[in-house]
Amino acid sequence: MSVRVDQEAILRWLREAEALGWLRPLDGALAEFLREQVPDAPPLLLLAAALTSHQAGRGHVCLDLDQLWERAEPVLSLPPETVDAPEPVKSPAALLDAAGGRDAFERQLECPELVGRGPGSTPLVRDGPRLYLRRYWACERTIARVVQQRVDAAAQWRAQLDPATVRRWLDGLFGAPGGDGPDWQRVACAVAAGSGFSVITGGPGTGKTTTVLRLLALLQGLHGGALRIRLTAPTGKAAARLNASIAGAVDRLGLEELDGGAELRARIPTEVVTVHRLLGAGGGRRFRHHAGEPLAADVVVVDEASMIDVELMAALLEALPDGGRLVLLGDKDQLASVEAGAILGELCARADQGGYWPDTAEWLEAVSGQCIPSALIDPTGGGLDQHVVMLRHSHRFGADSGIGRLARAVNAGDQAAVEAWGYGHEGDLARVQLADGEQDPTLIHWAVDGGQTGLGYAAYLSDIQELRPGPDASAGEYAGWASQVLETHGAFQLLAALRRGPYGVEALNERLAAALRQRGLIRGEGAWYEGRPVIVTRNDYGLGLINGDIGIALRVPRFLVQSPEAGGAGEERQKVLRVAFRAADGSGRIRWVPPHRLESVETAFALTVHKAQGSEFRHAALLLPDRPSPVLTRELLYTGITRASQWFTLLEPQPAVLKAAVRQRTVRGGGLRAMLEAAG
Repeated sequence: MSVRVDQEAILRWLREAEALGWLRPLDGALAEFLREQVPDAPPLLLLAAALTSHQAGRGHVCLDLDQLWERAEPVLSLPPETVDAPEPVKSPAALLDAAGGRDAFERQLECPELVGRGPGSTPLVRDGPRLYLRRYWACERTIARVVQQRVDAAAQWRAQLDPATVRRWLDGLFGAPGGDGPDWQRVACAVAAGSGFSVITGGPGTGKTTTVLRLLALLQGLHGGALRIRLTAPTGKAAARLNASIAGAVDRLGLEELDGGAELRARIPTEVVTVHRLLGAGGGRRFRHHAGEPLAADVVVVDEASMIDVELMAALLEALPDGGRLVLLGDKDQLASVEAGAILGELCARADQGGYWPDTAEWLEAVSGQCIPSALIDPTGGGLDQHVVMLRHSHRFGADSGIGRLARAVNAGDQAAVEAWGYGHEGDLARVQLADGEQDPTLIHWAVDGGQTGLGYAAYLSDIQELRPGPDASAGEYAGWASQVLETHGAFQLLAALRRGPYGVEALNERLAAALRQRGLIRGEGAWYEGRPVIVTRNDYGLGLINGDIGIALRVPRFLVQSPEAGGAGEERQKVLRVAFRAADGSGRIRWVPPHRLESVETAFALTVHKAQGSEFRHAALLLPDRPSPVLTRELLYTGITRASQWFTLLEPQPAVLKAAVRQRTVRGGGLRAMLEAAG
């Protein structure tokens, strides 16, 4: 039996939900705004608008109406799983049911002043079973349109290439074809060479960076070294990491046997910038480059594309010149962007299955010498599938790697394999139960001493004291000391799924600092002390620091920050606290920054998995909370596990939480794949 639910009842519920922390102020404000625009707006439409805004804040491009009615509470995470709903506050699912169910809801969405079915000026857009904020619908539509245009033009791109010439260049870059099964790096280069849009996806260690460097050499070779190439990444941290990894990799490319190899190497760029900087970010969402003033680039390569959100991707695609190529690199199984969208995941939805048409497989064999397995050939595959390549062999995690096997099991949702993983330390894996919850001293033991691996925070704090330069040391010796401390610190990282609560990074950072003081490994009270690791949380171009940079506070002679070229004596030898960062240009230089200049930093003994995305540590330890959470998903586990290159430790108070996380996938509301399939 339905009850009357009017505007005031809905707005009152929204205010109560905001007070409980279920919704953002922005979500309720949207409903209030819509009522101002249309005073007699249907009340359930106001609720739907607030829920659509809520979903956008959680990374969803839209509100999926089918999912809303199938499983509203987990889809919306309302009430949050860690919070009990106080009486008489209803969950949104209960509110909708009380108002008459889906039929009544659907009728109230029919409000042409506020909800459109396509282009127009209404604040909301209804597209099939999805309800959008208009700007997200427009962005998704732009992405689908530009990608589809480039997919449809594949024949023209391939017609410009001579298969024999491509094959000769690939043989020069990779060697003669051979081995068991296709070389997917080679296939990826062939696909990207014959397309204006391509996606190369693969897990850690599958060689995405090596592949793209060979691709750039191939493209420059095929076009006489005349291409303008830009390398970019969604965040400053990702850009700096790619910059560092390719700086030396270009020199190691085997180009000596190729015609004009030395000149070709000089035409491969090594500078990486953020997508915002590439597009010429101004105020708000405005960019200098757009459809009317496209980028001066023939090839744009985006690394860590799983982190790019729907608005930034739309802006990038609009700014591409008509004849320019776009190559996306990333791990489709990692966490998606913090902002709305899961673009790479939607583009790579069928990457495991291949879906290559027979004529695509035939063309790839002609240009690359690689035979596509029959299981990956499908005459009914989609047009987009012909532009996606999955790198399938990890050079980091071999067949005997426990980390690799665990990551694959989690990624596949293999409950049996994950549950067979017992407690204790075996090979490169350790699983530790915290019997006393967040106060269990075992947690501190692993974080500080590294358990059996010996890689914990005590190592870098010992380096600070034991390797400290002598009283007459030069600026170079202090830089070398700081570099070693940063390297040792970067060998281990404690990760957490949550920011708040007893198992969140905020509480962990406080507890670890207290434990380290008790052990005498750090000294001094207050916000700043020698040994404090910090992470930059916002780009600071004035200081040359980017979001995600890690620095460590160290005591150094005053002369270092006054006249680094020379030594000093007397007062110049007095110690001051400075934060050491590696320069972002891959040079290895140390930058010394006064703590008072750092406005956007946080202590980094513990990091969220999101903050660590794209990083690599010799030993990574992941702490799970004591109860399931909406953010604790298969993708988060996979991302946390694959941050480790040599050892991975799982710290857990309740085994059931791991089981629940393996079952729970990150499902983001979005219609990009549906738009592309409809267009294809």
